[in-house]
Amino acid sequence: MTVKHVYSPDVYRKITTAEPEKKDDIYRYELMLPFQGKWDCYHIPLKAPREGAYDIIMANNRLGLFAPSKVNETTKLWIDAISDQKLWDACQQSIENALERFVKKGIELKVQEYLFSIFLADPDNAYTQANEGYCGDGGIPGFVMGWLIPTENNIKKLPAALAHETNHNVRYQYIKWTNDITLGEMLVGEGLAENYATIIHGEEFLGPWVSKTDPELLPLIKEIIYDGLHTTGFENITAYLYGDEMARLQSFPEVGLPYCAGYAVGYHLIQYYLQKTGIGIEEATILPHDEILKEVEEFWTM
Repeated sequence: MTVKHVYSPDVYRKITTAEPEKKDDIYRYELMLPFQGKWDCYHIPLKAPREGAYDIIMANNRLGLFAPSKVNETTKLWIDAISDQKLWDACQQSIENALERFVKKGIELKVQEYLFSIFLADPDNAYTQANEGYCGDGGIPGFVMGWLIPTENNIKKLPAALAHETNHNVRYQYIKWTNDITLGEMLVGEGLAENYATIIHGEEFLGPWVSKTDPELLPLIKEIIYDGLHTTGFENITAYLYGDEMARLQSFPEVGLPYCAGYAVGYHLIQYYLQKTGIGIEEATILPHDEILKEVEEFWTM
């Protein structure tokens, strides 16, 4: 098992001094091309077939990554901040440890080569703001990404976020991803990933996607989410997972939930499942979501 990285600061510095018309292609072919296996799974082209059509830059802008056109001399301090070798070492160690825990439990890693990188986040993006300046993606096995506004606090928290994403990486080596994925699967998947991150790094690294939910609202939130457990399609489950505000940004249906309510419910559901069953988080990670939900039916009325 190997974990390699794309060292983004060198590419960002190259973009900084490039001519405006060349910035996008440096970003595409030096930062994003190594992750093409991931983009192909999402059907995102590196370069649109025609101007203004959907491509990797448009997709990443929506996710909250910093656009190459915005990378200039004013970005230098941020690039310097993510150049710290201690950050890259901490992220590498977090990913390797998160993978090795499965191996030690006798769980086969079907993917043996992993690639990660650290990118800059756009402070003006609504997702970045809601996520308190850091985020990640690890849904496609073999690829782990994190992006952040490189404050001291976010740099400290990013390795835990990448442990969360690594849990996704292993789960979806066993659970087949489909376009008609249910809210139940997403709820369980996110709950497993965030519990994995806090089990490894500690509760103080609980992400804002869980910690920002008012515990007093959980009973009402659980009612709404329970009614939507069998909802399918990303456009329909977005509001349940990420909240109405995030759904509204994409013109998706709203269901009356605050920011990342589904993440919070998933986190507490998996905590309850682990405590009730005594099953380890690694073993639970590769179980079908319906098997987990069947064990905790009483959770919804607690």
